[in-house]
Amino acid sequence: MSDSAMPIPPPTFEFLVYSVKMQAEMQMGLMSFGNEEEKQDPDLNAARHAIDMLAMLSEKTKGNLSIEEQRLIENSLTELRFRFVQVSKKIGEEAPKPVESPKEPGSDA
Repeated sequence: MSDSAMPIPPPTFEFLVYSVKMQAEMQMGLMSFGNEEEKQDPDLNAARHAIDMLAMLSEKTKGNLSIEEQRLIENSLTELRFRFVQVSKKIGEEAPKPVESPKEPGSDA
């Protein structure tokens, strides 16, 4: 291992939650690394999957977490779900509107 390599953090529950949270934020386009020109469009399916993974983790660990760990996962899920709705609305507003075809005179349709 090279001396310039960053140390790997210990495998903690907090690190796992932050990792999945960061994945969701990146998929929503809220966080990127590199140039702004290289920023990719949000992938809401991948973001939803990461949020669902965190929700599953919360459900499976219920009753086995410290108060701090429970608060961390609940707050992360609340924040991610709120941001998901915001990003979804923004994408919906930016999407091109379908053009309606003109109705023929005399048609009631």
